[in-house]
Amino acid sequence: MIVIQTDTGWQLINQQAHGLLAVQLALHWRMDKRPVNWVETLIALTEHDDGQDPWEGRNHLTTAGAPLDFQLLDYSVAQCRQMIQIGLQKSRWNALLMSMHTSFLYEPKRGTDKALDIFLDQQRTNQTKWRKEVKASKPEAEYAYAFLQWCDALSLVLCMDRIPPEGRRLEVSIGPDTVSYYIHERTDGSLCLEPWPFDVPTIDVHVESFQLSQLVFKNDKELYNAIQDAPILMKMWTFSEQ
Repeated sequence: MIVIQTDTGWQLINQQAHGLLAVQLALHWRMDKRPVNWVETLIALTEHDDGQDPWEGRNHLTTAGAPLDFQLLDYSVAQCRQMIQIGLQKSRWNALLMSMHTSFLYEPKRGTDKALDIFLDQQRTNQTKWRKEVKASKPEAEYAYAFLQWCDALSLVLCMDRIPPEGRRLEVSIGPDTVSYYIHERTDGSLCLEPWPFDVPTIDVHVESFQLSQLVFKNDKELYNAIQDAPILMKMWTFSEQ
């Protein structure tokens, strides 16, 4: 979950919903810059945070009983395997991008855990095998994953309320085209990306968030039920070129 503390409690966004927001952004990426296997890449983008632990015990709570923000989670080899398996059931390309995502996240942790090292070695082998099976070059795969990563970063900026005030610019990420993209908010509330990456002059995107007034929960079941009964706030943004 993406968890934001408010003056009345918590604002929660499911990570799968964040993936859906990323796809809304991706759909308007310029056609001449789109990666190969376009549809499969979009599906991989929606699934790049799938495979999380089930809603049981205290999987989604901090030690103090608050909703657990994804940034506080340690790595889970089991979750990584599950995410890749979800992709593999659709296509080798989906599994390849999910495997590359786990490498990006956890290669910096190599050497800290034997099970993780074995998993990361397996992914290197898998990625070479799956690229051959889908007849994709390494640069094509790297471009597609960089695109996924860029959309992921922009979606997180929105979901985590990271847009600076007073029109200040924030670097979102380096895109698959090796260009740095910057976001800022105009006085009318619309958002601008520089340089403009989309195929239309204006786009609208949204994501569901849940407003909770209860601060502490005894277990996942109590939190899950509270989310189902919570008021829904539809967070919306307009991007405009001019």
